[in-house]
Amino acid sequence: MPPRPHPTLRQRRLGTELRRMREQAGLSGSQLARALGMSPAQVTQMETGKIGISADRLRTIAAACKCANQPLVDALTGLVATRGKGWWEEYRGVLPTDFLEVAEMEAHAHKLYTWATTYIPGLQQTSAYASAVFARITPPLPRHDIDVRTAFRVQRQHVVRSGKTPYVSFIHEAALRMQFGGPKVLADQLGSLIEDSAQQALSVRVVPFDMDTFPGAGENIMFAEGPVPELATLQMDTAQGVLFFDSPADLASHRTTFARLDALALSEDDSRKFIRSLEDEMKGKYE
Repeated sequence: MPPRPHPTLRQRRLGTELRRMREQAGLSGSQLARALGMSPAQVTQMETGKIGISADRLRTIAAACKCANQPLVDALTGLVATRGKGWWEEYRGVLPTDFLEVAEMEAHAHKLYTWATTYIPGLQQTSAYASAVFARITPPLPRHDIDVRTAFRVQRQHVVRSGKTPYVSFIHEAALRMQFGGPKVLADQLGSLIEDSAQQALSVRVVPFDMDTFPGAGENIMFAEGPVPELATLQMDTAQGVLFFDSPADLASHRTTFARLDALALSEDDSRKFIRSLEDEMKGKYE
């Protein structure tokens, strides 16, 4: 089977974890190749996600690397066993790969956290708000592209609105006040957030302006918990596109960020009251 030309995020992550396993064992690629009866080139392709491996081969690799972390090995075996294409694959070649990789990450997450400081998280945006966010991109996107991106963003939301995946959303007051699309669009968006907050598996927490300090200022990030802590993924939005991080140091740092946000943010009830007051304020601008 020829190498995959474009490994998915999940395939690359499996390869990254295999490389880490090898490096922690103090083995070179050539040494592992000899132990497995493979060529060094095959090991490289395996660790970059360009070729797949079986569950049996994965366990053989773990044994060769003397990996004693059985929960991690079992979780990686689960990655290998996952087959089939996700709904996002329908958009391959239509949307940037970043969009598809975010959807793939969300679909396999065991729990999701977001921290937004400049706009409402994508998993909670109304169609009108999302469309306004995409319309502000420079250079301007054609109307068709805006509509496709908006439809994709709304479809992504099923993973949390269905209750399938627990979701905690921390939103700074600055994001709640940013008027993408004007006061009517924002008022409707705030009303939607209030509805979201009533869902059992979805928590909305506000960090108001009058908070003395808060972690992650200026960041818009998502933290996706995996089946084991080692397989969490951090996703960050930047002006240049989407970035993904999975190093133990990055994961530990942002777990601390979310723990601090949990301690600082308003309670769920107080957050609802806060959002409702902003909704009333926005309604006053057009009614």
